Order: sequence, then C-alpha cells, then structure tokens
Amino acid sequence: MSLLAGALLVAPLTACSALGLPDTAAEPPAPAPTASSSSSSTDGAAAPPTLVPGGTAEENRPLFDSVSAAAIAADPSADGRALVDALVAAGFDKAAMEVTDDTTAIGRDADSVQFAVRASDGCLIGERSASGYASLVAPVLGTGRCLVGETRAIDW
Repeated sequence: MSLLAGALLVAPLTACSALGLPDTAAEPPAPAPTASSSSSSTDGAAAPPTLVPGGTAEENRPLFDSVSAAAIAADPSADGRALVDALVAAGFDKAAMEVTDDTTAIGRDADSVQFAVRASDGCLIGERSASGYASLVAPVLGTGRCLVGETRAIDW
C-alpha cells in the first residue's frame, strides 16, 4: 500500500510539470522586463483633449469631462453659468447647450445642476452634485433636446 500511496502523491506533481503548470517547490519566475519610458518619443504625458468640431458625443466626451471636472474641482458648488461658460471657453457651441436651474422653486440652492451639449449624434450630459461630477452620453430626446423637464434660458 505504501508504494501506491507514494505513486498517488508523485502523479499530481508530474502532471503539473507535464501540463506546464509551475511546481510549487520551484523558485518563482523572474518578473518580465517592462518597456522603459526612455524609448518613448514623448515625455509620457497624454495630449490634452481637444474639441472635434461636428464630432460625435463620444469623440467630444474627453474634453467635456475634462473641462467640467476642472470647473467643479475649482468650485465644488459651481453654478450652471460657470459650467456653461467653461464649456464655451473650450469651444463648445452655447446654442447647443442646456442647463437646469441653480435654485429650487422655494429659492434654495439646487442639490444638483445638470448641463448638456447636443452633439452630431447624441448628447453629452453632465451633473454637478454633492457627490461630485458625473457624465454620460445619451441619445437626443424626441423633443430634440437633451435634458428632460424645465431648463433655464442661456441668455448671457
């Protein structure tokens, strides 16, 4: 019986080796070499996002997110005007924008402000709230707009 027990213990180890699985008693493999940053022709920094005029919502989302997040990081309670102005300064078309009110019906600061830019194929929608910034790409509504409900006039 002891010969059979020994064979049963050796068989799994042999099977692991035959299958190319690591032997648990062997040394761990050396880490694979990684590419060095010196082989890159740039300094490693990604190019800042830019506006793609007439582009899709997905193509322009990196710039939309970058500008919106920066405006909210600079002022966590940024109002709709500040957000719209930041997007306009980045090249987005003010006529293609929508924004919700900054205050509630009873005059309190709104818990969140939603803002949107209509693109060639959909909508870039952002929200500033107590939890920070969030965005999404959505289809244009049947009304031709991006936001549901009442929005304020962008008349500045």
